[in-house]
Amino acid sequence: MLAEETIFAVSSGAPPAAIAVLRVSGAGALAAATTLAGALPAERHAGLRRLRDPSDGTMLDSALVLVFRGPATATGEDLVELHLHGGRAVVAAVERVLGAMPGLRRAEPGEFTRRALMAGRIDLTEAEGLGDLLAAETETQRRAAITAADGGVRRRIEGWSSRLLALSARVEAELDFSDEDDVSPLALDIIAVESAKLAEDIDSVLDQPPIERLRNGVHVVLAGPPNSGKSTLFNAMADREAAIVSSIAGTTRDRIDVPVSRNGVAYLLTDTAGLAETTADPIEAIGIVRAQRAVQEADIVLWLGDEQGPTTALWLHPRADQPGREKMPSDRKISLSATTGLGLPELWEAIDNRARAMLPRLDEVALNRRQRDLALQCSQMVVAASESTDALIIAEHLRMALAMLDRITGHSDTEAMLDTLFGNFCIGK
Repeated sequence: MLAEETIFAVSSGAPPAAIAVLRVSGAGALAAATTLAGALPAERHAGLRRLRDPSDGTMLDSALVLVFRGPATATGEDLVELHLHGGRAVVAAVERVLGAMPGLRRAEPGEFTRRALMAGRIDLTEAEGLGDLLAAETETQRRAAITAADGGVRRRIEGWSSRLLALSARVEAELDFSDEDDVSPLALDIIAVESAKLAEDIDSVLDQPPIERLRNGVHVVLAGPPNSGKSTLFNAMADREAAIVSSIAGTTRDRIDVPVSRNGVAYLLTDTAGLAETTADPIEAIGIVRAQRAVQEADIVLWLGDEQGPTTALWLHPRADQPGREKMPSDRKISLSATTGLGLPELWEAIDNRARAMLPRLDEVALNRRQRDLALQCSQMVVAASESTDALIIAEHLRMALAMLDRITGHSDTEAMLDTLFGNFCIGK
């Protein structure tokens, strides 16, 4: 990507639509818009203009044109928005003319946001939050992504960085105004106490569940022996015929995954093969191994067997509508019938109560895996600083801790990591 290149793309979603917003960003944005529309409207004022092909004067569309001069723009560059009629042919014609202009090209995925990052309009945590916001499918995902995109993570990191800089300055002052072997013990004690407090604050954020739990969903696995009603309950919870239901034992041979959203929370429901002790069927045996693995990896296990399963599982009493099963044993949690709907609201309430404890609090900052790994390394460096009595070693640990925080916000990181991040964005963002 070359900063001097001018890029363009539709940012309002794929046509056809009522309106298509086509953005042009870069040093040549204003010239390109002038070539299309003639005299441009005043900055940040919408003006209706006829867009024409400069090669032959053919009218392309009648569109609203908005001009934004850098650096006070989303990308930090000159930027023009063309609000076109959203038909495919209109958009294609305007894009064709822009693509023929010297120095202009179509934007790559995430390139507008990447330029905003490079121009200092946002930091890396805000870019990651924006990516999560674009992918959000539930209310909890949206709210968590808004917090990150609005600078919630950045502000927390900046607070830690400020405290680290203050500690580093104090250590450097001690080194500058005293001999290495004559650093005040009292000063080192104060630095150790403040470093330990900072590490505790970082660890309190690391103790929060990871943001990926919101994105990937809480994993709920239905398990039990053959013919215990797993697939029937699975279909009822998924609200569709996702699994084959049969009275024949071993019908479900492999795990079946279905994503479900309930009350703003994403879940991944998994139906599994019946957990028989022995089987002569090699295919069924593979299914049992996969079922056991799914139980081990689950966030919540719904156990449908009449004999107790995993001690952490939610032990259910299924098929309560069948003769002889009307009364729930005292050791079960919920009596239900997937056929009649008995107990399903209570089951979802119990699942929701467990899930909420596994999800990050929406009023707290939650970190993604990349951020957590770097914050953990930062905390370890700060702890090492608090435990050392050598001012030079303390200064080095604090410097390394600050470098970890700089990597979280993107002040120092690699092009390869940025390529991976923005490669997941849509074109036009």
